[in-house]
Amino acid sequence: MEKMTAFCGIVCTECPAFIATQKNDDSERKKVAESWSKEFKVDLKPEDINCDGCLVTGENVFSHTKVCEIRKCGFEKGVKNCAYCDEYICEKLEKFFNNAPDAKKNLEEIRKNL
Repeated sequence: MEKMTAFCGIVCTECPAFIATQKNDDSERKKVAESWSKEFKVDLKPEDINCDGCLVTGENVFSHTKVCEIRKCGFEKGVKNCAYCDEYICEKLEKFFNNAPDAKKNLEEIRKNL
């Protein structure tokens, strides 16, 4: 499977929700729901764990993805991901990177190769 990097730099194809969805594996969905419920202090059910990746325009994306400001901005600007944006690193990304330093590393690596 080809690597899919979300606008923010998270690698969708390495995300447990994406993997469980692509495998159509309900036991994996259950594990992810339990893990993320504890980690993020939310109530997720296995049926909430369905995602074809942040770059798809269909409905089969994780709930937060539907309201993500970074994703919305990326689609509006028509960029492959934020590494390709003229305004990189913007305020939205800067805040996000505080919680996801690996995402920043991914985008920086892409930018090096542009």
